[in-house]
Amino acid sequence: MIKNSLIYNGKVIHKRFKPKEHYFKYNVFSLLIDLDELDIIQNKIKIFSYNKFNIISFFDKDHGPRDGTSIRQWISKNLKDLGIHDNKIKIKLLCYPRIFGYVFNPLSVFFIYDKNLKLISIFYEVKNTFGEQHTYLFKASDDKTIKNNCSKKFHVSPFIEMECNYYFRVLKPSDKMSVIIDQSDNNGKLLYASQDGVAKELNQKNLIISYICHPLMTFKIIAAIHFEAFKLWLKGIKFVKKKFKISNNISIEEK
Repeated sequence: MIKNSLIYNGKVIHKRFKPKEHYFKYNVFSLLIDLDELDIIQNKIKIFSYNKFNIISFFDKDHGPRDGTSIRQWISKNLKDLGIHDNKIKIKLLCYPRIFGYVFNPLSVFFIYDKNLKLISIFYEVKNTFGEQHTYLFKASDDKTIKNNCSKKFHVSPFIEMECNYYFRVLKPSDKMSVIIDQSDNNGKLLYASQDGVAKELNQKNLIISYICHPLMTFKIIAAIHFEAFKLWLKGIKFVKKKFKISNNISIEEK
């Protein structure tokens, strides 16, 4: 039985405040996956596969070390670097699944719980369209709303400078989901980005409905990113060249 994994149907919103305003919104669905339930999900839902092609699928190589090795081991190692030495952990990952073999996750969030199911850490896994990834690691308290902030350490948008700060506000997953990121530079608020959703039980029926309501969603996400970038270029916003190439960077954050 699938007990801890969920579907969230909701929307993504981006609002840019300067140097020129820009706004877009689109509907999405995401999965909150208890990594211990992946085999169960695969066995219970015919349109879902784990590390195999299907209409909907999840591949280990899309997250963490991105080489197909154990995500759990990667998380355990990074928890130790954070100063957390707990071997009995539960890991839930909020992300988009692959659809017909393709996915692009601008942001995936790992929620890590101790043996008493209290939240102890949160990892923000950020990707860009150049195939690169940076993960921001935080300790977390078991509050309803998790708040973190850090300096930007990773080139994401070619229309935003690196000298920025992120302010995260995340609802601990339950019947609702919300991830909010405020981005500011030295002159004030620059960008607001959010994703929210309402939970549904992860089963065959609900996953089929979510897919039908959002066909080819992951292809739409990458297309929308490039289309919105084109509109920013048309508005005359300065293009910021990427200065260096990375693969899988990690930073341990304090707040």
